[in-house]
Amino acid sequence: MAHMETIRLNNTGSAVEDVQQRLVVVGLLDESDVDGVFGPSTASAVRAFCAQSGLPSGDEVDDKVWAALVDATYRLGDRTLYLRLPHFHGRDVLDLQQALGALGFSCGNDDGIFGAHTEDALRRFQLNMGLPSDGIAGAYTYACIRNLHHSWEGKGTIKLPVNLGFARAANVLESRSLCLFGTDGFTRSVASRMSNLALATNPASRIVSAEALSVLPSEDMLLVHIVLPGEESAEGTPRVAYGGEGSLARRLDSALSRATVAQTSRIAIELPGSTWEDAGEDRSAQHYAITLLDALCAALS
Repeated sequence: MAHMETIRLNNTGSAVEDVQQRLVVVGLLDESDVDGVFGPSTASAVRAFCAQSGLPSGDEVDDKVWAALVDATYRLGDRTLYLRLPHFHGRDVLDLQQALGALGFSCGNDDGIFGAHTEDALRRFQLNMGLPSDGIAGAYTYACIRNLHHSWEGKGTIKLPVNLGFARAANVLESRSLCLFGTDGFTRSVASRMSNLALATNPASRIVSAEALSVLPSEDMLLVHIVLPGEESAEGTPRVAYGGEGSLARRLDSALSRATVAQTSRIAIELPGSTWEDAGEDRSAQHYAITLLDALCAALS
């Protein structure tokens, strides 16, 4: 990835103005100083930001300072958040953690990093509010949190023991080698997202997508073919229909057992389609990835 050009004293232009606007947002520069000229007041604000953020002392904006400044200026609702690798991080994640914690859904440490504990707390909050429990912080979830602002704004996080549901028992992810794959763009996306979620939870996960493998799947790997309705799977392959999320883990367990007894090296999981409810393709793929990984972990445990 190309490095940005360092912004320093006496530089001018839109990039300087962008830096100044962000320094205003974090409370280190006065709005009246936003003029597109990197002068002494801007340099002083950059030094203060570096000290505040644990960055090396300096008054120049390089890649690291810029990335930290961007993270610090995200606000709750600015972007859709979900568990991925690399993790989302920033002020908006911290705001979400603090809101959830104050509402009684502990995220563990309020560290501004959207990890498995935060995703689990978000899913429990969504379930409690009657929202789709998909672990994705999007428009409906943010609207619900904002409607409850009187219950969490200015209040401390409730510290409770954290229990992981989605992942997902981290040790389960190491218990069996699975290679996930799809044969069209959508199912490949689901497989890749499942792999990323597993690795984000446990870097030693043996549940990976075919695209993440640099070599052919090993003989002990079970192939998990994710398909759409009408799509063929290998003859004799146990095939599990997605429908009925509540019983999906049990049906997957049966398919895994059949595959073991029959000494076949694969199972197939048929999604109901490439759209979940009225969500777009990316959100639908993420929802299916989360629920499938959940069910696989439950089946393997």
